[in-house]
Amino acid sequence: MTTDILRDFERVSPDLVRQAAQFQAAILADVAGRRGAMHGRIGALHPRMKLAGPALTVDVRPGDNLMIHAAIALARPGDVLVIDGKADRTSALMGTIMMTACKQLGIAGVVIDGAVRDSLEIDEMDYPVFSAGTNPNGPTKNVPGRIGHPISCGGVSVRAGDLVLADADGIVVLERDRVAGLLPLAGKKVADEAARIAQIRQGNTSAPWLAAALRTAGVLKEGESL
Repeated sequence: MTTDILRDFERVSPDLVRQAAQFQAAILADVAGRRGAMHGRIGALHPRMKLAGPALTVDVRPGDNLMIHAAIALARPGDVLVIDGKADRTSALMGTIMMTACKQLGIAGVVIDGAVRDSLEIDEMDYPVFSAGTNPNGPTKNVPGRIGHPISCGGVSVRAGDLVLADADGIVVLERDRVAGLLPLAGKKVADEAARIAQIRQGNTSAPWLAAALRTAGVLKEGESL
């Protein structure tokens, strides 16, 4: 097998995927240092869509989906196809036929920095797809690419086996070896935010950090307040 296709890599564990899937992408991005979120051009075909799983990375030339077909054949159940389509939206790289195969094989979903088509049918399938847009043009199937190698997707570095989680807000990628350490922080952040929301609903709407931040920014002078 050509070295352009890497079959063997360590995936984030199913147990960690299940734990991570309880959180919003925004929570995981925050605890990761506000890093790992893909560019907003890549979004869900429908806001209800959500996915979580280890990345199976795919690098393709714009407008060509040959290596995506190969990746579907190699993917394991639970994998997320993460495809660097170079942000090209002049033709769709995937549609109903390929998405049906992905769903049948147990692939957890698709994240693609490129276009798809048959969006209404994919929505009716209720299969999670996150793309940079749609286009009715079909792709070619002629150009080699790579599978399992590090890629850049939506401005974020993605390695095969990293955790990918996506929801209505977008997509976040966590390095595989950081996931276990970040999940407790995510749980704490959820609890802290719930407590703050409860305070706001009780009438405590002031942000205790705001005045100091405004002074640091030079908006307020020492001793001044809003």
